[in-house]
Amino acid sequence: MNGTELILVVEDEPTIAEAVASRLRSEGYEVALAADGPSAVERCTALAPDLVVLDLNLPGFDGIEVCRRIHTYRRVPVVMLTARDDETDMLVGLGVGADDYLTKPFSPRELVARIKAVLRRARSAGNAGPSLLVEAGPGVIEIDPTTRRVSEDGGDVHLTPTEFDLLRALAEAGGAVLSRDQLLAMVWGYRDGSGARTVDSHIRSVRAKLATDVIRTVHGVGYALQTDTIRPTQRIGSPGSPGGPSGETAGALPTSRFGGQR
Repeated sequence: MNGTELILVVEDEPTIAEAVASRLRSEGYEVALAADGPSAVERCTALAPDLVVLDLNLPGFDGIEVCRRIHTYRRVPVVMLTARDDETDMLVGLGVGADDYLTKPFSPRELVARIKAVLRRARSAGNAGPSLLVEAGPGVIEIDPTTRRVSEDGGDVHLTPTEFDLLRALAEAGGAVLSRDQLLAMVWGYRDGSGARTVDSHIRSVRAKLATDVIRTVHGVGYALQTDTIRPTQRIGSPGSPGGPSGETAGALPTSRFGGQR
C-alpha cells in the first residue's frame, strides 16, 4: 500500500515543492519536505524515507552532495530533478547513486510513474535468480541477484539498483538485442518514448563503471551484451559452484510539467 511509504521531497522552490507533495499525497504517499542540502540530510537521517525526490540545485550544498551523504549510512532510492538538460549532470547524479532522473519541466504523471517504478524495484530486490557469468575476451563479469552485487575480474563494481537491473536484463537476454522500449518496460516498469534518453544515460553510466567494453549499441534499435558466453552459475562455496563440493557449473548460454528553467 502506498500509504505506508514515505517520500522526502527536497526542493527549494516552494511552488514546485508543494505541487509535487500535493500530487504524491493524492496518490496515497506520506510526504515530508526539505528545502536545502543540510536539512535534506538531517530529515533523511531522522525519518528514513522510502524514497527521496531530490532537486540538483539546492542552497547549502547541492543534490549531488546530498546523495553522497545519505548513502554513506543507508541505501535509499533517489529520483533526481535537474533544471538543466545537461547529460553531465545526469551522469554525475547516477554515479553517486541516483536511481532515476527527470529534467524540468516535467509532468506530474511522469514523476509518479518514475517513483512507482523505482519503489517497485526496491520492493522486489529480494527476488533472486542464479548468478550470471559474462565472459568477454579476457574479462569476466559476475552478476549476483541474491546479493545484488556485480564484480569484474574479482573486484566489486558499484552500480545503483537501476544500473544493476539494466545490466541484469541485458545479461538474461543472452546476447539478444533489447530495444529501448523493452528496457524501459523491463527495468523502469513503463513504456514512454520520452524515456529513451533515460536508458541511454544509464547505459553510459554502466559503461563508465565497467572496464570491459561489454555493452553493444545497435543503432536505431537498442542494446545487447557483446560477449563470448553468458552462463548461469551458483555462487562460490555453494553446491555445484566452482568452490563447492562438486565443482560443476551450469552450461553456457549462446550469445547471440513541474518547473521551468531557472
